[in-house]
Amino acid sequence: MGELANSLLSLPDEAKTQLIENYGLPQAEQQVVELDKCAPENKNEGLSMLNTLSTHVVQDFPSIKQEAFSGLAGEIVRTIEPHSEADPVALLINIMTVFGNVIGKGPHFTVESDQHCLKLFPVLVGETAKGRKGTSWGYPKKLFKMVNPGWIDNNVLSGLSSGEGLIWAVRDPVEKGGKVVNTEKVIVDEGVKDKRVLVLEPEFASVLKVLSREGNTLSSIIRQAWDGDDLRTLTKNAPVKATGAHISILGHITKQELIRYLSETESCNGFGNRFIFLCVKRSKCLPDGGGYVDFDPLVSKLESAIEFSKTVNEIRKDQDARSIWHEVYPTLS
Repeated sequence: MGELANSLLSLPDEAKTQLIENYGLPQAEQQVVELDKCAPENKNEGLSMLNTLSTHVVQDFPSIKQEAFSGLAGEIVRTIEPHSEADPVALLINIMTVFGNVIGKGPHFTVESDQHCLKLFPVLVGETAKGRKGTSWGYPKKLFKMVNPGWIDNNVLSGLSSGEGLIWAVRDPVEKGGKVVNTEKVIVDEGVKDKRVLVLEPEFASVLKVLSREGNTLSSIIRQAWDGDDLRTLTKNAPVKATGAHISILGHITKQELIRYLSETESCNGFGNRFIFLCVKRSKCLPDGGGYVDFDPLVSKLESAIEFSKTVNEIRKDQDARSIWHEVYPTLS
């Protein structure tokens, strides 16, 4: 490995990164096989690229500080982690996203004149099958179903395809009539009373593909959903609107799909930076499954946290948090 890696250093940078950028590690090995079919003399060079790229990927894979696993969320992750092949980062963001949607619009930070509620738009980025992105949803779903079965059954949706469809999921009552003198408006649809929705998209690449369709309003409405709680389009024939919406989005995608389908437009127009893209991978191999997870001690704690959230409005940083925020704010903003 050392000699192969050293020999690769003399190659142009473009050659060093071509396999991983175009194919990713799972597909790169097959690409070397195809390369060998066409040009056998290049096989060693191709394998050298693959080995060195594998080394760099292992070294450069993002890590997270243990401070991120503080509080109840961290306790839940530590309870699940020995029994799951999912990345602890994926477990953590699932728990945080679900909790933020369950508690609704009450707790919030104030940024100038805007209120930022605890709604997250994370996307898990990992290899197909081996990234264990879908696996990371199972245990958090089970725990929250024990705490709030109605929310799991009624507030988790999938199938983003249009801005109008997202508005319809959290729509206000729909009225018709009233345009003619002495006629009253009639409610033809009662609308949706519970405006909390977690959109789960295991194939987030499909969502990105939809954005490129001419006339599709999904990108604009998703940006509205992150920025505030009132959603609408200026559609003449069906001007449905939603007020007080509390929408979270959780997606899964591979690195190759993300590079291919997140267009330059969506990267620059504010769509992309409303999402948190998190690298995840399988944490361990559990051929026989992970065994039983005892959630009973956590249920009452989670119920108490949800109840406490109902008493919270504006969240303020203490002095330690303010100091940290002041350090990173110029870079993050």
